[in-house]
Amino acid sequence: MVSKVISGKSFHGCCRYVCQDIIRSVVLATEGVRGHSHKLMADDFDMQKGMRPGKEKAVFHGILSFYPGENPSDQTMVEIAKAYLEKSGIRNTQYSITKHTDKKHLHLHVIANMVNNKGESISDSWLGARARRVSQELTIKHDLKQALNKKLELTNLDALSEYEATKYRIYQRIQHALPGCRDLVQLKEKLLNQGIETVYKYKGHTQEIQGISFKMEKYSYKASQVDRQYSYIKLERILKLQQELILKQALKQEQSPRKSKGYGHHC
Repeated sequence: MVSKVISGKSFHGCCRYVCQDIIRSVVLATEGVRGHSHKLMADDFDMQKGMRPGKEKAVFHGILSFYPGENPSDQTMVEIAKAYLEKSGIRNTQYSITKHTDKKHLHLHVIANMVNNKGESISDSWLGARARRVSQELTIKHDLKQALNKKLELTNLDALSEYEATKYRIYQRIQHALPGCRDLVQLKEKLLNQGIETVYKYKGHTQEIQGISFKMEKYSYKASQVDRQYSYIKLERILKLQQELILKQALKQEQSPRKSKGYGHHC
């Protein structure tokens, strides 16, 4: 799942784009706005925005794109969208959650008012980065696939230079190797089996890792050159979240047999 955030000025323009075409759009949930009409929805957003007229960009428009072929239930999508807002710091405000079905990949449009129910301005500082981090957390929590930022299926590797084609192959193999890894050691082993060497850059003469690069055949790339989401810091964050999820799942499996055994009734 991939997050994209657009900050805007016009609720009418945003609501019209998201909700007007009833063939492709289904409003799944709303809070504080009417969902049966995009015009009335925008009016409701604007009424609350009026409590803080100096707020220039009060429109939060978050787009959550799922991996092609992935089809979570409406209930799951609403749960994801609500958590997406809450964890991104957008709380106590109006919102609408709408799914679009006109693409090969399912995607959600989350509109929210950056003026909350008390007339206070919600901070949009680093909002795009916060939302991307939250979407990664929710992708792992709900056992979803990470949607590709690069459209590899549309990329003709034979038409690229050897240097660029090798970089794309590394990206693709990391994409397949990363799910299920608990730490860099596991990821390094998986990639090595696929012909990719992982090289660490250390801080000074210490053992503190400062950066990471990947080498395949005669070409070497910094992790951020392969893709920004694979920088050392972001990889560490993803792996930590996956480790927490694996531990939680193991704990559930351990507790489940105990619950199912139960005890007989005594007369």
